[in-house]
Amino acid sequence: MKKDVIIALDFPTLETTIEFLEKFGDEKLFVKVGMELYLQNGPVVLEKIKKLGHKIFLDLKLHDIPNTVYEATKGLAKFDVDILTVHGAGGYEMLKAAKDGMLAGGSEDTKVIAITQLTSTSEKMIKEEQLINVSLNESVINYAKLAKKANLDGVVSSAWEAQLILENCGKDFLKVTPGIRLETDEIGDQKRVATPEIAAEKGSTHIVVGRSITKAKNPRAIYDLIQEQFNK
Repeated sequence: MKKDVIIALDFPTLETTIEFLEKFGDEKLFVKVGMELYLQNGPVVLEKIKKLGHKIFLDLKLHDIPNTVYEATKGLAKFDVDILTVHGAGGYEMLKAAKDGMLAGGSEDTKVIAITQLTSTSEKMIKEEQLINVSLNESVINYAKLAKKANLDGVVSSAWEAQLILENCGKDFLKVTPGIRLETDEIGDQKRVATPEIAAEKGSTHIVVGRSITKAKNPRAIYDLIQEQFNK
């Protein structure tokens, strides 16, 4: 089964986004709409991208009290996105409310997944800044198990934890991994990066790629290369 490469549309405007998507002609993509694009342009972004026939990973990382998250996901259900993120750190009740809200809003197809630890987070940071007294891997697995218990469909982690998540949560549990770079790319603000080949080897079901594609002189060629590497 072909695994998905999700392109992160980290642009400030809808116009810039559409200009980028036009470079791919009629090809139907799986794209990430994150906070930068969504918060500056609103739901019209989702409507426009859906109208073009692309799949949407809505990466809003919802994190609030359970009732607020329930109402938020219930309202977002009408946009029929393919994947929506919430923060695992919100706890079991919030995670359960996120999925319940999506179902109450009438969307049985939208996958709700939890953020474990951001790929910009290091082992040192979780010890010194988050004051977590277990390893980064243990923290990720804890959030993954919590998400599964709350009936979520998967998690976001780096590729380096995907194998552990597979072992603990099963093959049908989504393992969406950002922080993907080609060997020739700069790491940027990420800490736990991996190549598409490593992500495939570790068990990622989806990879999220931004700057490697969006900043490329020939985005379509790089996208095709990453697809080939991830699906060999």
